[in-house]
Amino acid sequence: MAFLLYRLGSFAFRRRWWVVSAWLAIMLAVGAAAVAFSGTLTNNFTIPGTESQRISDRLREELPEAVGGTGTVVFTSDDGAAFSPEQREGVQSALAGIAALDGVRGVIDPFDVADQVASGGDELEAGRAELDASEQQLSAGEDQLAQGQQQLDQQRAQFEQAREQLPAAQAAATAQQLEQGQATLDASRTELESGREQLESGRTELELAQRQLEATSGVRLVSEDGSTGVASVQFDQQINAVSPELRETVQETAAEAESAGVTVEYSKEIVEDVSGIVGATEIVGLAVAAIVLVLMLGTLVAAGLPLLMAIVGVGVGVGITFALSGIVEMNSISPVLALMLGLAVGIDYCLFIVNRHRTQLLHGMDLQESIARATGTAGNAVLFAGITVIVALAALAVPGLPFLTVMGLSAAGTVAVSVLVALTLTPALLALMGRRVISKRRWAKAAGHRHAAASLDTDDSTALADQRAAKGAGWGGFVTRKPVLTVIAGVVLLGVIAIPAAQLRVGLPDGGTEPADSTAFQAYSTIGDKFGAGTNGPLIVVGSLPETADEAELTTLRLDVNDRLRDVPGVAASVPATVSENGRTAIFQVIPEEGPASEGTENLVRDLRAATGEFEDRTGVAIAVTGQTAANIDVSAKLMEALPVYLAIVVGLSLILLLLVFRSILVPVIATAGFLLSLLASFGATVAIYQWGWLGDVFGVTNPGPILSFLPIILIGVLFGLAMDYQMFLVSGMREAYVHGDDPKAAVRIGFSHGARVVTAAAIIMVSVFAGFVFSHLAMVRPIGFGLAFGVLLDAFVVRMTLVPAAMYLLGRHAWWLPAWLEKILPDVDVEGARLLRDEKKESVPVPV
Repeated sequence: MAFLLYRLGSFAFRRRWWVVSAWLAIMLAVGAAAVAFSGTLTNNFTIPGTESQRISDRLREELPEAVGGTGTVVFTSDDGAAFSPEQREGVQSALAGIAALDGVRGVIDPFDVADQVASGGDELEAGRAELDASEQQLSAGEDQLAQGQQQLDQQRAQFEQAREQLPAAQAAATAQQLEQGQATLDASRTELESGREQLESGRTELELAQRQLEATSGVRLVSEDGSTGVASVQFDQQINAVSPELRETVQETAAEAESAGVTVEYSKEIVEDVSGIVGATEIVGLAVAAIVLVLMLGTLVAAGLPLLMAIVGVGVGVGITFALSGIVEMNSISPVLALMLGLAVGIDYCLFIVNRHRTQLLHGMDLQESIARATGTAGNAVLFAGITVIVALAALAVPGLPFLTVMGLSAAGTVAVSVLVALTLTPALLALMGRRVISKRRWAKAAGHRHAAASLDTDDSTALADQRAAKGAGWGGFVTRKPVLTVIAGVVLLGVIAIPAAQLRVGLPDGGTEPADSTAFQAYSTIGDKFGAGTNGPLIVVGSLPETADEAELTTLRLDVNDRLRDVPGVAASVPATVSENGRTAIFQVIPEEGPASEGTENLVRDLRAATGEFEDRTGVAIAVTGQTAANIDVSAKLMEALPVYLAIVVGLSLILLLLVFRSILVPVIATAGFLLSLLASFGATVAIYQWGWLGDVFGVTNPGPILSFLPIILIGVLFGLAMDYQMFLVSGMREAYVHGDDPKAAVRIGFSHGARVVTAAAIIMVSVFAGFVFSHLAMVRPIGFGLAFGVLLDAFVVRMTLVPAAMYLLGRHAWWLPAWLEKILPDVDVEGARLLRDEKKESVPVPV
């Protein structure tokens, strides 16, 4: 591969304008495709096969009106008092305007609901009074009937006693009169019994209406103090498909109520716009990277090259991602992750090639030969490192979670583009730059070094810089001077930072994770304060009802189920919402006592699902749980189930990869153990800040909660790939020195000195790029940016540049031990392109860049 890359670099030098033109054409084509075919990004993290998704699909067929996207508008009186008639009129006018918008299915007016509940109570009182009056009338009629029957019975008794003494005609007439009187009384009794039945029926209906009213009033839309109202806006489409223009129009229309002295806030679903992926803080990260490049390379021209290559790489890679978003459902994290990785690896990969090229030029090598050789050596390492990152990201498809697969493949594709840019466009632009890649002052300094090296008359293998490194100069000498202490200190440091990882909880973000000054956070907080934390994350319970033609029986059954739902521990309220046309599917809205991201709500979802058998036994109704809160819990649980499998894949890949590269048993074990330590430490720091709230003011964490559910699996894939990059660039130098005959312990220091400077710069650049996303306008991106930045910081400086050299120095020759039988069957992977250098005679002493 090194020879092929050497020829590629030589070709790029000769055909530099052709290569530049080709990439320019590719950028224009991708840009046009992104504009023409890009779709709407979503924050939809559904997983087929979960209970919440299965029930949601069922509702989409049976009750499509119940599964449209819903957002919340929160109205609060400016003075904190109950709404005045003018304020109420302003709110209702704004809501009527929203209801009239195209794309809005309907609006639930909190005042109308409150009025309906109040009028329902009044109607119940009126009905109860009417029934009481009817009861009095019936009782009075029954008393009169009893008196009439008593009188008739007395008359009949008297008649029977005097019957024999009466003439036959008179006796017959009297008997007939008594029979007529009894018939009249019987008719009255029948009428009274019918009235009694109607009264009891009325009482039953009244009790049923009372139960319905009590159930309906379980969820308030106007706060008890009358100062806050919550309106629900239901859209025709799923919330992720609602256009930014419609969201903006809803906000503008609702804001009309502000003129009446009302404060208007909007839920995350309404204000969330994931169409933009870059903010001001990301630019700051790139600025820091640019400063590091200028300090390292010494010229603006040279420093600008890695930045330009990174921009080209992410421009093409992320552009392709956007172009595909029109045909593939893509969440907002996919292009952001691709952007983060594309910028980071794009800068680093180009930097490695430029650094090798500059070193060779300073040693007197011809320009074309230097570009070709840098592409064949450093470029070979870049290719191998890039493939490692690509494989790790593509392996995100292994767990079989659709949105994670798209996320991994889009990031892997962008990294692949960055590798191609580094191997083709970088050498072409280096050819155009010529000797300007090195400053005049650096050229003059290099000339002085070569003159001094010639006067020393020393062999290349014992060059002055290597001699100083072997004797313990620099950081490599410091960490290997007392290797046991270094290893213990490094492991203890990482172990302490990793302690919070034991309390890791995962979930998906809600309004509480938004910035404290955002309208989404204000709406979330107001709802929690005025209506209870669980109101921010209601659960949808779906009941499968038995077939019945009796409406009253159906209503009673629904209320029975609702009563049982309210009795479940952790439920604050439950409301029967709607029933399908065939009467077989009922929806209940269940309000948890705690917020949507709390552990108590997670337990409630599990308890409700576990109780479905008990519900069916007692009521004949089987229940299932869905809704956004339940779906988020299902997604998080599924991701955590996939985590061990993915980690095993990554660790196995790490061991095999490093075994092939370094032809050693212990080097892969040390490298993989170091990766796991830095990974756990990154988890620990992320939990401490975003879950526990430590340093929350610094990082803008206003409402600590569970860690983003797919963050752990992303950190594993990305940190693995980047850790293996640094491992190869540092340890390959150690192996090269060892193979060339240096003492095993001295080889560790010499190899470290060769790669430390460029790896340090690369790590600082990567940390800067990732850190730029820590304060992103997208709340989900922040913990990802922090986890990656902190993970790279620990892995590069604590593991690769401290623990690894100390451990290898401690092991000495044993670090390179490999069984003879295994050495025979392992292929020779020439990562650094050493075969290109095998016959080369070094002409000068190495000069530090």
